[in-house]
Amino acid sequence: MMEKRGVQITNPASSKEITRAYFDSLLVEERLMDSCVPVTDFELYEKRFKTPIMTAALSHIGTFNPDMPSGMVQYAQGAAMAGAVHWIGMGSDEEFESVVAAGAPTIRIIKPYADEEKIYQQIRCAEKNGALAVGMDIDHMLDLKGEPDVCMGELMAVKSSEDLKRYVECTKLPFIIKGVLSVHDALKCAEIGVRGIVVSHHGGRLNYAVPPLYVLPDIVKAVGDKMPIFVDCGICSGMDAYKALALGATAVSVGLHLIPMIRQGGAEGVAKRIQEMTEEMKGVMAYTGVASPKHFDASVIHRL
Repeated sequence: MMEKRGVQITNPASSKEITRAYFDSLLVEERLMDSCVPVTDFELYEKRFKTPIMTAALSHIGTFNPDMPSGMVQYAQGAAMAGAVHWIGMGSDEEFESVVAAGAPTIRIIKPYADEEKIYQQIRCAEKNGALAVGMDIDHMLDLKGEPDVCMGELMAVKSSEDLKRYVECTKLPFIIKGVLSVHDALKCAEIGVRGIVVSHHGGRLNYAVPPLYVLPDIVKAVGDKMPIFVDCGICSGMDAYKALALGATAVSVGLHLIPMIRQGGAEGVAKRIQEMTEEMKGVMAYTGVASPKHFDASVIHRL
């Protein structure tokens, strides 16, 4: 076991642990003079939502959790009940349609399939069903042996900037790239016309990956005036969400943290937890002088 700036890490290679330790090393200063009761509503792609805390682009909940066969739909229903943006990852067009029918504006993240026609078909399906946005998860282009990845039996492929640009240009929907963890990649996304990025290491696929919040301020400085910037990985409280938003994120996603809520309470459990986290975040906003999601201030954050 090692200690990083006062935070214990049992496995120094684990990006999940490094990310958790980084979250916990960030402190907030109180700013109570002239404070007010905050609001948490925010706007994304010309729609308003009750909270900048969103679901994450999970896939195959029922496959990995056989006790929750309708988990993907319950997950979406919970987002709708909470007034939150919903995201969905790998899955069939039929599953996507059932998720959209749950009522939450949904962002579809597509895998980098070797089968190009499958990518275009899933983009068309997103358009047809009124998705809020569509995008691609570049984390799954390669496996950890440096070869094209195979995910759930499906072959992936390495996609160049030109490939990604074609996807961006083939749809009128905002196109998002998930898996950006550097200014280098963020700038390339801006160059090809991407309209949103997710700062993420996909739950720690690569050991020793920098925490999303570590690189977030530099990414915001580089491209924050060009597109929304979303953050996921390890967010499990309103305080975590606050820290990401204070450092410049437009909104944040919560994924694995909500799985037990689906199991314990279905859609209502998901909605309740998103609402609880929003209340926690609102409380921190009140104590730090943040009136709304438009007024977050990075100078309130200090490193332990």
